[in-house]
Amino acid sequence: MYTIGFMDRINIGFGFSGMEKTLSTNATMAGLAGGIFFFGYLFLQIPGGHWGVNWSAKKFITLSLIFWAIFAMLTGAVQNVPELLTVRFLLGVAEGGVWPATLALLAKWFPFDERARANSYWMFCLPVAAIIMSPIAGLILAHLSWRWLFYLEGLPALIWAVVWWIFIDDSPATAKWLSSEERAYLERKFAEDAQRTVPLANDWRQAFTNKQVWLLVAVYFLAVTGLYGVTLWMPTIVQHLSSFGPIGVGLLSTLPYIAAVLALWLNSRHSDRTGERKWHIAIPLIVAGVSLLLSALVGTASPALSMILLSLTEAGVMAFLGVFWTLPPLMVGPAALGSSMGLINGLGNLGGFLGPFLVGYLMTISHNSMLAGLGLMTTLLVLGGLLILGAQYRSRPVSATETAM
Repeated sequence: MYTIGFMDRINIGFGFSGMEKTLSTNATMAGLAGGIFFFGYLFLQIPGGHWGVNWSAKKFITLSLIFWAIFAMLTGAVQNVPELLTVRFLLGVAEGGVWPATLALLAKWFPFDERARANSYWMFCLPVAAIIMSPIAGLILAHLSWRWLFYLEGLPALIWAVVWWIFIDDSPATAKWLSSEERAYLERKFAEDAQRTVPLANDWRQAFTNKQVWLLVAVYFLAVTGLYGVTLWMPTIVQHLSSFGPIGVGLLSTLPYIAAVLALWLNSRHSDRTGERKWHIAIPLIVAGVSLLLSALVGTASPALSMILLSLTEAGVMAFLGVFWTLPPLMVGPAALGSSMGLINGLGNLGGFLGPFLVGYLMTISHNSMLAGLGLMTTLLVLGGLLILGAQYRSRPVSATETAM
């Protein structure tokens, strides 16, 4: 489901070159078109998380799939920049609540000691979407046009709405395919998790005024600014490093995302096994920032080395995600969880507007040099990695009896 959503979000990076000619835009406007999605994305974050916990993630996401398919395909029909900005904004609104609603859905299915892996396996959708989309986008652009890129990549969301409706269950309590033994196991695990967690906030008012929640907002904002500042401009960065055509750029752009899949898996697996969370967020972000700066400095002098460093960057900005989303349930109680995750994701994803826009703006004023933009993204990623080390949460010590059990 979200592989399709992420494709429809970032495929505009491949359409930039064609749009600049057809719609008479520059790099700054292209960055604005890529980033305005995230202003629309903000609107349904808190409602989406709330409905995912208290209503039905299944029903809410089904409706979202239908509407984002419509706006994704309409992107291919725009005739001018105002229409492009409007459609991208509405696409953000349609997709906005899906992320917190899905996190709420996963929280109903997976106990704490499986949560980082569950989050990360779902978040494979992000790099996998880029791996799938890059060569497909290259083929479409080589043989059709940027308009067909949006028509053909928007349609699958409409089809998948049917698949989602048939196969998804909101919780173990409603899943007919689950055995009674499996259901009892999950109930016991969730009861243990509830006993061991000491929430810092038990309702949305307490959560929205809690310093630790706002620390997560700040870290996520910084990380997402760097993530999208790199991801949406990845095809352009690769194009600067090589002389390949659209198909070659598309294939080469998959390499960083292959590294990201591996990093997501390894980092979440190790975090669940050790129970440590903060360093499993900090180290990937710091590595991502340093690698990005080195890649920008190396540039065309060594394209192969620069691609390796770009792969480390993408691995870092993706690897932190699964572990990061284990922290909100450790800080807030179930009644505030959906709204809190919506707040963190909504405000944090404003970085998805700021990153592409800043990179595009700095490219414009520096005559298409990417060094200044990527240097700024480096600073933000490293700062986010350092800030997360200040996060605090409380848990009840595990007794000797529980350890023996």
